[in-house]
Parts: sequence; structure tokens; C-alpha cells
Amino acid sequence: MKQVNKIPEKIYAIHKLQQQIAIWKFLGKKIAFTNGCFDILHKGHIFSLSEAAATADILIVGLNADKSVKRLKGESRPVNDEDARALLLASLSMVDAVILFEEDTPQQLIAALLPDVLVKGGDYTVEQIAGAQEVIANGGKVVINPIIEGFSTTGIIEKMKQTQ
Repeated sequence: MKQVNKIPEKIYAIHKLQQQIAIWKFLGKKIAFTNGCFDILHKGHIFSLSEAAATADILIVGLNADKSVKRLKGESRPVNDEDARALLLASLSMVDAVILFEEDTPQQLIAALLPDVLVKGGDYTVEQIAGAQEVIANGGKVVINPIIEGFSTTGIIEKMKQTQ
């Protein structure tokens, strides 16, 4: 039975998510965290989220809030507002929790949640990943997954502009 009415319940405020993490950890669940803007959901995002989900029992997605996306990507972004992006992510079966953050990086959020696994896609080094030091100091690990080339929100927007 599909429980679509439960989808919004996967979008958390910090204090509620910390309570839920305590429950998951009590139950022996391994917690992974990844983050991003996820402005226009595409194949690359699905691959990245699937890879992140495979590292643990529970996947938490930190989602850049609209103000953060504007600072990082420019005034014309995001295309989809934070509520729409959070709902889309929460509707994905591999995502167990979504939490918004206003800062440019999720470092403070990661320090507050302390996941077992911090997952980032791309060609970063561990030293470049926000929150990596906190996770490692807490006994966790950092996983860097490859990205699928040719899939990006910026690329999709540029392609749409060319067809107009």
C-alpha cells in the first residue's frame, strides 16, 4: 500500500530530526547524510542519492534553502522553490529524511546531526567536504561517489534556453 500522505512527514525541523536520529540509532540503524540544491531533479541526482542510500540504512538529505541556492547559483535560481524541492526529495523511496539549511554549506547541520556516513558526489577531497572533520572525529566515515557526467541542472537550463 502506498502511503503518499506520509511523504510530508519525511521533511524535518532540526529538533525533530535529532529525536528521530536517536530512535534510529537506538534501533541499530546506520545513518548517512548527503546534501545539495536538487533544483531540477535529474538522472544524476537519482544516481547520487541511490549511491548515498547504499552506504547506510537511513539516508538524510540536507537541502539548500532558497536563499542559499541564490547565493551559490545566482539570482535566477532556484527554478523550484524549497518547498517543492523538499517534497520531491521526500517522495523518493531511497530518502528517509529531508532537512533544509540556510547556510552555504551544511557544516553546522552535520555537526548537529553527526551521521555515521557523510556522502558527497564529485571530485572532492575529504579535506574539502564540509562536515567531514566532525563526522570522522565522531567515528564516522566520508564517502566520495562519482558523478554521472552530462547531467546537471545548469546544463538542463542552458538546453531549455537554446530551444526557445
